[in-house]
Amino acid sequence: MKTFEHYFLGANRWALILLLAAMALIIFTNVALRYLTSQSIEWAEEVSRHMMIWLTFLGAGPVLRYGGHIAVENLQDALPRKAAVALRMLVATLLFAFFIFMIWYGWLYMGRTLFQLTAATQIPFAYIYAAMPVGGLLLVIHWALIVRGYVLERKFASDAHFDANASASL
Repeated sequence: MKTFEHYFLGANRWALILLLAAMALIIFTNVALRYLTSQSIEWAEEVSRHMMIWLTFLGAGPVLRYGGHIAVENLQDALPRKAAVALRMLVATLLFAFFIFMIWYGWLYMGRTLFQLTAATQIPFAYIYAAMPVGGLLLVIHWALIVRGYVLERKFASDAHFDANASASL
């Protein structure tokens, strides 16, 4: 399982890195062209916006696994251990349910937008909205890999590549 987790996280990281690099390159090139030649790439804004959507959904899983999303923890801090574990179990179950809803509703939304085309690139909007079910599936996998530690000990994964506190000490 550790091998799967290692490769899964690595693939997720590289997808994020490549998407962000491509988006930065497109935007930089477009800005440079606009100021140097008074011309711009007509599809650059649309494509970079769609890449940002994919970045958001693909990046939600790694942020979740390292505890980077906003959370209100006062209640579980005030509860006895058994009650806090039960509360975290409820939160974990609700999160799983929400991620499954994201997959299901994202799939339905893709079906509704399959024949709508984007303005500049003329690709189906379903390809952009596919980020929601794909991101939901990645969230389910990331959450499944860390949920036990979260529920029992309120522990998230730690990694110098994603954890701000760990990388600050390097």
